[in-house]
Amino acid sequence: MALLEVGRVVKPHGLAGEVVVRFVSNRPERLRPGSRLVVGPAAADRGLPGELTIAAVRPNLGGQLVAFEGVGDRDAAERLRGVILCAEPLADAGALFVHELIGAEVVDAGGVSRGTVTSVEANPASDLLVVDGRHLVPVRFVVDASPGRIVVDAPAGIFE
Repeated sequence: MALLEVGRVVKPHGLAGEVVVRFVSNRPERLRPGSRLVVGPAAADRGLPGELTIAAVRPNLGGQLVAFEGVGDRDAAERLRGVILCAEPLADAGALFVHELIGAEVVDAGGVSRGTVTSVEANPASDLLVVDGRHLVPVRFVVDASPGRIVVDAPAGIFE
């Protein structure tokens, strides 16, 4: 199963091994003490373990302050700088996840195939499906989604 990026270590904080983490997951269980996160590939070059367990978390202006088990001083925390944190996808009925949207066929409400989702762009009003690298379709126009297929009710002209 493919892992999802759920956060990134920004920098060390203080002397006791805490780090600032910018989480990109909206799942609060990812932040609970005892949660285990897989570290990205760059971590192996720094002699880091393949997995980190959260010992404690508290809010911070630039993200969350996280203490990981086994990271007890600033030097150990410094080795985590820039490390990508990953986890397995969590099931959530009715939710749309980027990893499930990429590669899906986009069909309009009339049943006409409009292309394939090549990426998803973050946008303050509504994330945008990038269809065939050229059409931008707000996610709020999605009316149905199943594995490999997305039905959108988009206004006229959006695919032109």
